[in-house]
Amino acid sequence: MTAPAAAYGKALDLITRVRSVRGAMLVSAEDGIVVAEQLMEGIKGPAVSALAASLAARLRRAMEAAGVGASLFWHLQAEQGALLVVPTSGGTLVVAVASRTSMWDWCASSCCGRRR
Repeated sequence: MTAPAAAYGKALDLITRVRSVRGAMLVSAEDGIVVAEQLMEGIKGPAVSALAASLAARLRRAMEAAGVGASLFWHLQAEQGALLVVPTSGGTLVVAVASRTSMWDWCASSCCGRRR
């Protein structure tokens, strides 16, 4: 990676300013190592990064096997929150950790609310 650490910080700062986002990370897609992070207290960065990289690899293999091509975005919903994962061409994953309740509120007032 050639981008300076300041650029990572700025990118993560923009992501974490979004309502309901509790943290953001840049993660190595190959091994799940955290490249940069901005996380609220209580979020276990290494565990989240390993999970995101593992799930991203599995989803990528499944999509390749199904012949549907590469994915641009993954929204992984769990009981207490969500992971939003964007693979990059540079071999990293952009991962946002979001609060489940707040994501539903945001969606209802923003994207989904417009369709009604």
